[in-house]
Amino acid sequence: MALQQIKFAPGIDRQDTSVGAVGRWTDSDLTRFRYGLPEKVGGWQSLLTDTIVGVVRKQFAFVDLDGNRYVALGTDKFLLVYFEGQLFDITPLKTSITGATLSTNSTTTVTITTSAAHNINEGDIVLFDSVTLPGGTGFSASDFEDKKFQVITVPTPTTFTITMGSAATGTVATGGSITLKPYEPVGPAAQNYGYGFGIGNYGGTITGVVQTELDGSLNADTAGTGGSGTAVTVDSTTDFPSAGTIAIANELITYTSKSSTQFLGITRGANGTATAGTSNGQAHSTNAVVQNATDFTGFGSAVKASTVTLEPGLWSLNSFGEVLVATILNGKTFTWNAGVANPTGNRASTTTSGFETSNNPTATRTTLISPTTRHLIHFGTEVTIGTPSTQDDMFIRFSADESINEYTIQATNTAGSQRLQDGTRIVGALVAKENILVWTDNALYTMKFVGAPFTFGFEQVGTNCGLIGQNAAVEIDGVAYWMSNNGFFSFDGTVNSLPCSVEDFVYDNIDTTKGQQITAGINNLFTEVLWWYPSSSSAFNDRSVVYNYGAKAPPGEMGNWYNNTNTNFNRTTWIDSLVYPKPYATAYNSSNTGTFPSIVGETGLGQSVFFEHEIGTDQINPDGSTTALLSFIQSYNFALQTDQGIGEYFLAMRRFLPNFKVLTGNNQVTISVSDYPSEDVTATTLSPFTITSSTTKVDTRARGRYANLKIENTGSGESWRFGTFQADLQPDGRR
Repeated sequence: MALQQIKFAPGIDRQDTSVGAVGRWTDSDLTRFRYGLPEKVGGWQSLLTDTIVGVVRKQFAFVDLDGNRYVALGTDKFLLVYFEGQLFDITPLKTSITGATLSTNSTTTVTITTSAAHNINEGDIVLFDSVTLPGGTGFSASDFEDKKFQVITVPTPTTFTITMGSAATGTVATGGSITLKPYEPVGPAAQNYGYGFGIGNYGGTITGVVQTELDGSLNADTAGTGGSGTAVTVDSTTDFPSAGTIAIANELITYTSKSSTQFLGITRGANGTATAGTSNGQAHSTNAVVQNATDFTGFGSAVKASTVTLEPGLWSLNSFGEVLVATILNGKTFTWNAGVANPTGNRASTTTSGFETSNNPTATRTTLISPTTRHLIHFGTEVTIGTPSTQDDMFIRFSADESINEYTIQATNTAGSQRLQDGTRIVGALVAKENILVWTDNALYTMKFVGAPFTFGFEQVGTNCGLIGQNAAVEIDGVAYWMSNNGFFSFDGTVNSLPCSVEDFVYDNIDTTKGQQITAGINNLFTEVLWWYPSSSSAFNDRSVVYNYGAKAPPGEMGNWYNNTNTNFNRTTWIDSLVYPKPYATAYNSSNTGTFPSIVGETGLGQSVFFEHEIGTDQINPDGSTTALLSFIQSYNFALQTDQGIGEYFLAMRRFLPNFKVLTGNNQVTISVSDYPSEDVTATTLSPFTITSSTTKVDTRARGRYANLKIENTGSGESWRFGTFQADLQPDGRR
């Protein structure tokens, strides 16, 4: 028979069998489709010689009025800014603690003691200032002055330990003087289910357990309700353990017994949850929620049952002109002004001159700036500003227009609030054309400026289409794309389900309990929407799925999708080529140690690498070394078509003609065969075949009822775009 041309449609089909996916590719890695042809993705190179401490969870690029370009990077520990090829630490600080003392015991462990509860937790970062040391430690003040330390343990509410690079020369009782400047805590690196690490700003919530409300207020001291010092009065203690722990806002309170309406024998501020400046516990208003937290056994300790969901440390990053607005998940909102002299010498704060956020809610899930009216909008925030215990995950509050610190509702401003109904929590929000889109865990709402007296109008436009994670939605050209717990969706004025040809591959092996780690990005250079997600066997993102929105599919068809499992392509954030000419992304390795910022005693924080994408053909690492990017694509199992039908005869392939639109370096083509659909294909004896730009034809000997081809590169400096496949196919019997 003459040469036959085998045609393949763009996209990967993993929903069908390798025989049933007629005319499709069935597997790939680090491959995309351009003009309908498969090609290796572009390479990437590190933007820095430093690596970032911790895992980056959010990127945001913006430009100041002088045209200077910045990228803000929010990690699980820090807020950083990338400017002119350098990183700067702009993480906000909590209130300073003065007069702390130091003690040593002839080891690398140093104990810091404060006069009152410090409200510092294990893993927190603390900056040391104004250091004087007692004699006999063997350390100098310069070993501590203006250095950042990771808190290793918190033995009591007034002590914590750090680790030095060398051991003290002797045992020294408490002495000296240190000013402590704790960093605002962000949260853990990974989302966990069933671990009692912390609550409040760390995003911990107790679900599926009994709760009640305070009957009367609770003072910020050791006294219980009524000043007895031994009891907390609530509406009912029914279904609470006879002895255990309760949680009110950020505070844990232990009790030794209970009555029908009281927890007795209380100890306030358990496990270091007291507030600095109080005797032991925080102040709580009447009707504050009281939850059973008995399974909390201390920060970092496992609970008895999977009842606690601990969200990862996340940031919302926006710009108000040239001012960066940064919100910690379930925490405060800060600003950083790029328009002042030497901005990189300043930290983000709630008191940035002219852009204060001191009147903002102190517990918010996410924020954004409305594009035309410039309201600062808080989603999943406090009903009573400044009272974290009133945080309502479905409550929205917005500032007056052009005034990000004005929230008091008056006839003369446009501040206001709204509560959504469908769902249990607001997950995320973004701007799409004239609408602000707001997702709960179950529904999609539009939020549109309508003017006085309501300011914003809200409309529910979809249900059973909730967002899987805060960063799992993107918008391009007025269309939003997102990932839900049960599939992919788009919104262009109407909610549309996106049929996905790799859907089972994704959802059969995704860890949906880590939805807050999923990140989405746009690569408009190739009309791609990308989602990175953690597989069931990984604590962090290790796979990605891609939808090519430029390759329009007829309604109901599965479109142009492809997937990646290469661990070199594990990304935690991605920003498109708008402010910068190429996409920027971050990758995380939990096993390595970052180099910026410099943290004394750092343990287990991992490292992130900051990459520029679509550069060259390989991965260029921070140390300048090269890692080859190995890509491949594999076809469906095709059979010989004769007058007697498809697959009636075995096929014999004698030769094929390689056809590449682009080929740099070498490429390998493997021909594999099988006799029956249920059998695995086996590479033919002569495979793989090395293809170069000068290869005109390849002689082969392949026999089977079915055959497929695999195209791949195996080394650095290699790139390719495949065209068509022409092969000499002849019938070779029925047996």
